[in-house]
Amino acid sequence: MSYETIKWEQSGGVGRITLDRPDTINAWTQQLGEELGDAVNVRAADDSVRSVLVAGAGRGFSSGADLKEGFDAHPDDGRPDVRRQLREVYHPIFVGVRALEKPVLAAVHGPAVGIGCSLALACDLVLAAESAFFGLAFVNIGLMPDGGSTLFVPAAAGKARALEMALLGERVPAAQALDWGLVNRIHADDELAPAAEALAEQLARGPTRSYAASKRALNRMLFSDLEGQLEVEAALQHELARTDDFVEGVMAFSEKREPDFRGA
Repeated sequence: MSYETIKWEQSGGVGRITLDRPDTINAWTQQLGEELGDAVNVRAADDSVRSVLVAGAGRGFSSGADLKEGFDAHPDDGRPDVRRQLREVYHPIFVGVRALEKPVLAAVHGPAVGIGCSLALACDLVLAAESAFFGLAFVNIGLMPDGGSTLFVPAAAGKARALEMALLGERVPAAQALDWGLVNRIHADDELAPAAEALAEQLARGPTRSYAASKRALNRMLFSDLEGQLEVEAALQHELARTDDFVEGVMAFSEKREPDFRGA
């Protein structure tokens, strides 16, 4: 597969995935999801790759789903077929990141929002620039967190902070994310890329089988039912995409106004 919305590069044992729709702050489309899934499950899975670095081009890591693209319509009611897109396009990415038997490192600057936040938190290690912020902004358009973030966030930050992120949809700045356990280290913006490269190179020179064993054991402890949780998210998100609140949330977002949610 040739890529148009992401970049894949490899030098030595380090594979680099860069989300590459900078004009949209790397908002996710179906094409980006398909290309990212191929990079994770095919390119990064090759034995010659010993560590993986995930980053975003331009002004930030990812602004989440591209609402301008919309969703394919479900044949039964014409409403967004969110469950199909999550199952077929997005879920293989998150399962793949956790299944890779090598360390996966995220380098986050600017926004990591919505499913972009989910991707960052799915990675094994997260480095953040001082400009980085994280958010589960789904609630602002009448949806709920997906991409495994209902599992990744409480595993990292606990119940109280997971509910705060899910229900309030507020930004979590880098320093707060470090305090909450969502990220591992913070760097000045101009130092993030070299620091991430150095750590990726260090990991690529390390004992890959040891890393893989640790990751398998921690997956069993922390994420043993990841696929089940993804299915729960998909079913609930599918229901929410059929509500008037979702329609209102998207319209309010596009019109840059406060939504008028009615609970319907």
